[in-house]
Amino acid sequence: MSARPHVEAFFDKRTFSIQYVVSDPATGACAIIDPVLDFEEKSGATGTFNADRILQYVTAENLKVEWILDTHPHADHFSAADYLHSQTGAPCAIGSHVVEVQSLWKDLYNWQGFVPDGSQWHKLFQTGETFRIGNLNASVMFSPGHTLASVTYVVGDAAFIHDTLFMPDSGTARTDFPGGSADQLWHSIQDILALPGETRLFVGHDYQPNGRAPMWESTVSEQKASNSHLSRCHSKDEFIAFRQARDKTLPMPKLMLPSLQINLNAGRLPEPESNGARFLKIPLNALGNAIWE
Repeated sequence: MSARPHVEAFFDKRTFSIQYVVSDPATGACAIIDPVLDFEEKSGATGTFNADRILQYVTAENLKVEWILDTHPHADHFSAADYLHSQTGAPCAIGSHVVEVQSLWKDLYNWQGFVPDGSQWHKLFQTGETFRIGNLNASVMFSPGHTLASVTYVVGDAAFIHDTLFMPDSGTARTDFPGGSADQLWHSIQDILALPGETRLFVGHDYQPNGRAPMWESTVSEQKASNSHLSRCHSKDEFIAFRQARDKTLPMPKLMLPSLQINLNAGRLPEPESNGARFLKIPLNALGNAIWE
């Protein structure tokens, strides 16, 4: 039986994101997974409300942060990895394939001086690499499809699967971002579903279908039995056709262009310019396929 870490979830209702603190009950060591840096797009304001809520929990539970982990470069919220590093000293990490996403978006943003080598993080995890959180064994599964760089962190009997599977009533993640692939997502999902049936699966978003309360935890067995997308697709080809057709109906996330220039720099905001202000750079007409309704 795999060790059972404690998992505390923090739901951000503005972005429908779930952030996690996974901790070792024996040692108090923990990792923070996919933390959100607050951004209010109408005013351009940033904040640390979500991250500070996590830090308050860490302090109250007398935990020691050993890792700050992102599963992929997020397209719908800013990462608070850099802020949390400044507050805890813990290293920031992501999967090594992030360099491919950096290279892809470097040209789109016309970043002249940006080096797409992953050095913005303290650690790049290779596929299959193992690490520890206190006494807990953790491993890294490469889970592309939603992005080129997505990974799943398996910690004891818990797997943090972000944008692969959602809760069973919400199905699966979109694959139409630059570098996305429905074929790759299908194989990533099969890898996740090959974990033991009792493995706890923690999703990265919950869009609360039919207005239900937020949910974020299921199991491999539950996903196999009732995932609303997989249950209608009995082969890879059926899944690819279904996923691609559905993706064509979805608008791009409203924070995609602002967030990726932050998240591909490990959560660092742009440097202040000569007037002391920081500026985001939005390429116009770069993605196409706008949904105007």
